[in-house]
Amino acid sequence: MAVKKAAPAKTTRKTQASKFSKETYIKWYKDMLMIRRFEEKISQLYIQQKFGGFLHVYIGQEAIAAGTVSACKKGDKHITAYRDHGHPIALGTDPKNLMAELYGKATGCSKGKGGSMHFFDKERGFYGGHGIVGAQIPMGAGIAFAEQYNETGNVCFCSFGDGAARQGALHETFNMAMVWKLPVIFIIENNNYAMGTSVERTTNVTDMSKMGDSYEMPSFVVDGMKPEAVHEAIEEAAERARKGNGPTLLDIRTYRYKGHSMSDPQKYRSKDEVSEWQDKDPIDHVLSVIKEKKYMTQKQIDTVEAETKQTVLDAVKFAEDSPFPDKEELYNDVYQQKDYPYIKEYLA
Repeated sequence: MAVKKAAPAKTTRKTQASKFSKETYIKWYKDMLMIRRFEEKISQLYIQQKFGGFLHVYIGQEAIAAGTVSACKKGDKHITAYRDHGHPIALGTDPKNLMAELYGKATGCSKGKGGSMHFFDKERGFYGGHGIVGAQIPMGAGIAFAEQYNETGNVCFCSFGDGAARQGALHETFNMAMVWKLPVIFIIENNNYAMGTSVERTTNVTDMSKMGDSYEMPSFVVDGMKPEAVHEAIEEAAERARKGNGPTLLDIRTYRYKGHSMSDPQKYRSKDEVSEWQDKDPIDHVLSVIKEKKYMTQKQIDTVEAETKQTVLDAVKFAEDSPFPDKEELYNDVYQQKDYPYIKEYLA
């Protein structure tokens, strides 16, 4: 299989790497490393059948979450699909609560009811984690409408994959978002594949930034392997939204090193293709800048690596030691008990 080449960019952005501080680079490194090590560990645990359900890892795409979070403001909202582990980690959710959610424990971020695909953290503005392909697109616009209505000045960052971009709801949402000038940033986490179907097999318009053209929505292609590029694009789009100028579409080009899910044999792509993208690894890139500018010593880098691994191990122990939800939790947050009297009879 030939190595995939990126589609010609309609609009690209030039990154000013010099504008970013030592603290920003170190935070990017720590956040992306935590996402990577967390997901490497849960991949092992899943194979060991420590928990069930589905598991979709973000490995390779970490720069999008890291760059988005560094450019957003407190009070902003985030919503994404089922490949949702990276976003809350970058936002600061405790890995212990995320791990417990995978295990279906009461201490999980969704009370053990959501699992891998339905992480949630209201305190940090993370509104999921959604299992229905493309469902978060109109939901993201709805969240943005609420922020606009309440005049908060906040922005909603709505992330979805290149496959979800084929859902009809996207077009209805784009139209409404532009008519009402909603403060929403539509982020295509374009990793080249919808499950195992390449972008080239789903459309003749492989430059997905063009999808915003018919709505006159500002649209840009962004290098998703560099948090600097992501940060700048997000920052610019958010500023436009906060001024009341409406949404932006970002075609952020990235790559997942692993399969669509843990059950994916990945027969639709070559090892050479994966290797070519791994050569642009976002963690390696940031680490090279840190070393070049002497932002951290090798000892400090080793310490961060060790502390990150220990944090993940602590999260595993926390999850395994945590209790499962009580049966009384079965219908909480789902139905109102007063409308379903048989629930009390069941719980009795």
